Amino acid sequence: MSWSRGILPALAVCVLSVTGAAGCASDDASTPTGQESAISPSPVGKVLDDTDDDGRHYREVGKKGAPQVALEVEPDAEGGWDVRLNLRDFAFSPSGTQARAVTGRGLARLFADGEPLADLRDTSYRIPEGYLAHGTHQVTARLYADDGTVWAVDGKPVESTADITASEPEPEPEPEPEPGSASEPESASESPAGDPGSSSPSALSAPGAFPRTEGQGSPDRGGKAS
Repeated sequence: MSWSRGILPALAVCVLSVTGAAGCASDDASTPTGQESAISPSPVGKVLDDTDDDGRHYREVGKKGAPQVALEVEPDAEGGWDVRLNLRDFAFSPSGTQARAVTGRGLARLFADGEPLADLRDTSYRIPEGYLAHGTHQVTARLYADDGTVWAVDGKPVESTADITASEPEPEPEPEPEPGSASEPESASESPAGDPGSSSPSALSAPGAFPRTEGQGSPDRGGKAS
């Protein structure tokens, strides 16, 4: 009987101790809200408040090992433009990659005068003939992470811009009439024998004696890029 009375208080102390410990843990622990989860820090760089024209936030990374891009644009033989990207510390992710920022990976977006032109997962692209009107234009390549944020260094997007000038197409020369064509008058010696007045100058200059040919005008100079 004395054993029963001795063990019951001991059990009660253990229960109270466990309950008290649980209660303390519950008071100290913080329950994360949905908002706190959404703004959890990213393991890659720092997302800034600054955005590009499409509202995509900059992802700041240090200069050392940061992605770099250099842009080259040259006219081709068909009137278009060949675009080439030279990359450093950056690799294109394949299409369908998970929307998550990974160091030194993503895609490039090409702009013409600030307007989106193409999303690139390759270092080469061709701007077709006629896309750029006559005049000077700015072509820009900007690097993005797979989650859509813009890679940035010192608060500025990682990009490269090239100025190009689309010249006005030269007019095509008018074709010269071929010898013996209808536009050349026949000589009097080639007139049929016995044709009255065939050698008369008035007959050669008479209205409607020979068909009239219209010259071709120069092509429309619409200012297409060459």
